[in-house]
Amino acid sequence: MGSLGTNPAATFSAFAADDKAPFQPLNPEDVRAYLHKAVDFISDYYTNIESMPVLPNVKPGYLQDELGASPPTYSAPFDVSMKELRTSVVPGMTHWASPNFFAFFPSTNSAAAIAGDLIASAMNTVGFTWQASPAATEMEVLALDWLAQLLRLPTTFMNRTSSGRGTGGGVILGTTSEAMLVTLVAARDAALRRTGSVGVSGLPRLTVYAADQTHSTFFKACRLAGFDPAHIRSIPTGPETDYGLDPTKLLQVMQADVDAGLVPTYICATVGTTSSNAVDPVGAVADVAAMFNAWVHVDAAYAGSACICPEFRHHLDGVERVDSISMSPHKWLLTCLDCTCLYVRDAHRLSDSLETNPEYLKNDATDSGEVTDLKDMQVGVGRRFRGLKLWMVMRTYGTAKLQEHIRSDVAMAKMFEDFIRADDRFEVVVPRNFALVCFRIKANGGMTEEDADEANRVLMDSLNKTGKAYLAHTVVGDRFVLRFAVGSSLQEERHVRSAWELIKKTTSEIMG
Repeated sequence: MGSLGTNPAATFSAFAADDKAPFQPLNPEDVRAYLHKAVDFISDYYTNIESMPVLPNVKPGYLQDELGASPPTYSAPFDVSMKELRTSVVPGMTHWASPNFFAFFPSTNSAAAIAGDLIASAMNTVGFTWQASPAATEMEVLALDWLAQLLRLPTTFMNRTSSGRGTGGGVILGTTSEAMLVTLVAARDAALRRTGSVGVSGLPRLTVYAADQTHSTFFKACRLAGFDPAHIRSIPTGPETDYGLDPTKLLQVMQADVDAGLVPTYICATVGTTSSNAVDPVGAVADVAAMFNAWVHVDAAYAGSACICPEFRHHLDGVERVDSISMSPHKWLLTCLDCTCLYVRDAHRLSDSLETNPEYLKNDATDSGEVTDLKDMQVGVGRRFRGLKLWMVMRTYGTAKLQEHIRSDVAMAKMFEDFIRADDRFEVVVPRNFALVCFRIKANGGMTEEDADEANRVLMDSLNKTGKAYLAHTVVGDRFVLRFAVGSSLQEERHVRSAWELIKKTTSEIMG
């Protein structure tokens, strides 16, 4: 118990006396003292994280065993919580911020983002309408428009342009799943209106489309939006298009649906798929969609951040003809979770489906039509002050530093790709578009493809058990493939080199 000593009676007496004092959860001195300790913890965490095993060695239920199954009756000094955080929670964490984390996609962060999130949490505003917190709405709108300019999005996607308020707009949501869900709902309602449906009677005829490499959350969102699972089209891809969506196949499938009396409603195109970083051709997909008046959404959750660099912007060519696009700065643009930016070309199509207007939220600012009430662009009503951390990242680091960050990660991924190609035991399975390398031990000599799959499974498990690196896998073309995603905010070239040495050494041990 630290300064309280080890005498149980004295400890209980001190706690009981503290519980009799007036309860002031926002006592300014407590705020200062607790946050100083929390900031010290955070700084120490980043200083020491490289030496921690990336994956923990704990069992389900361990934390309840250590911290107790029931909440405490009496208060305790904040130091008790901090001690238990260090001794019980940290050892059970998968350290996404570790420079030895190469799994999934990066979850980037920065000092500016942490500070912005901390301040936003302290202010604790609930900015469902403009009037509920003007600065929160204005900041979100400003940050989104700044980011739109970095991405060189058309002004039709911006909240405000040089000529005034635009017809498009944006909103910061928690995840891509939410962005997909709200745009699916808007597209659904538009298609029902277009076909003269009475209520939702026409819903069973609506169809949606995506490549088979599209994130699984899309198919989940489709079900939530009420689409018949039998009318959710997953279009096969292959190496001939580097696993991107083939517009010719898309056209054939959509035309067949029309011929069958169905209504093509929504297409999800992805820039940087989770599995292999494949890129669907945005412009060509938009051209096909236009033939059927279908909504096109671009999921650029990961790779959208790269498009702030001119050399990657071509992946968004044709975006001026889509209806919506989302990207997540919490993946690769140094802005901590959660922060998914959704842009729509016609904000009214979104708000018409999601608007709520109860009496207790009515106000003059909303009635004027001059402001954006962000509650009408999301599923819920309440919302966090997410715009502050995104603005702080752009304001603090500037475009040049953010581009430097992206380019550095891509260069390290290119270096790792070169290592793989120079070792004849391995193969690069799909072209590297950004900072993800998909590779595997290839079937050499008398080894079958099934043998190679098993060898790659063993390699991944062996690497992850060391605690010195963490990789995830996928399946591409029916083959088990390892994913090496560069981008953790603390990663340097030496970490990539060290991971490669570990991969080589472990592979030699496996191959005998």
